[in-house]
Amino acid sequence: MKTRTLLDGFNIEQFQLDLIGWFEKEQRDLPWRKDNDPYKVWVSEVMLQQTKVDTVIPYFHKFIEQFPTLEALAEADEEEVLKAWEGLGYYSRVRNLHAAVKEVKEQYGGKIPDNPEQFSKLKGVGPYTTGAVLSIAYGIPEPAVDGNVMRVLSRIFLVWEDIAKTGTRKLFEAIIRQIISRENPSYFNQALMELGALICTPRNPACLLCPVQAHCRALQEGVQTELPVKTKKTSVKQVAIAAAVLKDEHGKVLIHKRDSDGLLANLWEFPNCEVAHSRENPERQLEKFLKEEYGAIVQLEKPFAVLEHVFSHLVWNITVYDGKLVNGFTETEQLKLVDEREISLYAFPASHQRIWREYKEKETGG
Repeated sequence: MKTRTLLDGFNIEQFQLDLIGWFEKEQRDLPWRKDNDPYKVWVSEVMLQQTKVDTVIPYFHKFIEQFPTLEALAEADEEEVLKAWEGLGYYSRVRNLHAAVKEVKEQYGGKIPDNPEQFSKLKGVGPYTTGAVLSIAYGIPEPAVDGNVMRVLSRIFLVWEDIAKTGTRKLFEAIIRQIISRENPSYFNQALMELGALICTPRNPACLLCPVQAHCRALQEGVQTELPVKTKKTSVKQVAIAAAVLKDEHGKVLIHKRDSDGLLANLWEFPNCEVAHSRENPERQLEKFLKEEYGAIVQLEKPFAVLEHVFSHLVWNITVYDGKLVNGFTETEQLKLVDEREISLYAFPASHQRIWREYKEKETGG
């Protein structure tokens, strides 16, 4: 579908006025909108990827308090950064952000580039982040196309192409390049996002309250709830996991650091392994794994929790055992014995934070 065809008969100037005028009156009071500091805008946009605004706000305050400047984040230890992000999930986001701010410090003297080509080459920065940060912080008319924006534009322009396809995203980027306000690209992009979040919602859009309803072709056709078109995800993989909270004779707990790449890289966890569907029960499989992987002889008790943790592409079904370390073994950088107070210093993924909460409840009879 040609951009020019979609824009035939579309009143760009009036659309800009209606959209930005609404945003000026109705925008939410969000902490990263206070001063449009490029660093804070960047942090907020990374946090907001696949995470709701209400969830992000307290994390944003805490993160900025701990790392108030780009230099502070660039100089921070990775363990400290991961701990500050703990609970937000999708940890590759903060690892990429941490690497990227180091690049900015080293290559650009600590000033975030206002050039789309330079900024987009930083670690983890894609087209959306480039458009969002540069338009909001620097007033550069770059498109920022996320899920909210694609939903809004698919309805306004009656686009039936699958938004899961790269070509459709590029179509929307091309549209925005034509209709974005050159005078106020910051408010234009933020208004599209805000409209998708508050009014043009996935189900039951509030069309009567929409400031651009006069421009919406889907509303005119009565098909607003049928758009956008998006292919359904394939079924996610189910993985059975056996995990254990293991204590030595001094009451210290064994924790393990994950590899530096892959899922949940560099986060800490309680010892665990994937279990196969076989004649050998999960408890026995876990005991063998601990002996072969860590040289640890353990004595496991009955499981005290069964947890489900859902990722975008797989589901962990975790059976958690209580246990004791029978033999001594050598601690390494990846494998530590810590007391219960020290556990709070290490960054754990949400699934293993839940394991620890369940364990403490069991211990206290809660």
